[in-house]
Amino acid sequence: MVKLINAEDRHFSSTDWLRSHYLFSFADYYDPGNTHFGPLRVFNDDYLAPNSGFPQHPHSEMEIITIVLDGEVTHEDSLGNNTVIKAGDVQRMTAGIGITHKETNNSDKDLHLLQLWFNTNKPGLNPSYEQKNIDFTDAKNELIPLVTGQKVLEDVVFMNSNSTVYFGRLKKDKEIDFKTFPIRGTLIYLLEGELFANGMQATTNDQLRIDEESAILIRASQDSSFILVDVPAVEANY
Repeated sequence: MVKLINAEDRHFSSTDWLRSHYLFSFADYYDPGNTHFGPLRVFNDDYLAPNSGFPQHPHSEMEIITIVLDGEVTHEDSLGNNTVIKAGDVQRMTAGIGITHKETNNSDKDLHLLQLWFNTNKPGLNPSYEQKNIDFTDAKNELIPLVTGQKVLEDVVFMNSNSTVYFGRLKKDKEIDFKTFPIRGTLIYLLEGELFANGMQATTNDQLRIDEESAILIRASQDSSFILVDVPAVEANY
């Protein structure tokens, strides 16, 4: 089954320094029919203005993934990490039993990043942190794994969830056959372009939420880039 969610159906939130689109219920937006997709609990598409950012704040019992698409973010946390995450970098923060952090854009240009939160495989984990340059922005007609809890993949960021996040890029008329299982779910978020997944069309910032399939044929009708999230399809809520 393939379900299309149009770009305009994302929730939009804006302040003087932050513009966000929420794919799921988050902060002051709550829709009981749109709270998660398997263990994927949050998927936010964020733009931060120059010299601004999220002040120090706490988290617990979540795997928090940050994917920088353009610009750079400065990260500080209560574990003592103080790093800069640039385009092509992927960060995982295991909040576990509790962590505080702040994320700031200390540059003079806009910062574009994605934040994905996953429920963990088990509660009570010790907080931890990992950051890796995967250089996914150079992808050509391929899916590049960014972060995973599935041990079949190497040289990616690890997370405590039986899920995998990929970055994909396809030139016009190119295609990818993504193997899956009926007991898993797949979310595709189109960053740019136009594509078809198992015959369903999506354009820029649309989502496709897919379950009960054994394979997904993704074909680009325009040059396209996208995020693909593979999750165990447990009580998918959409």
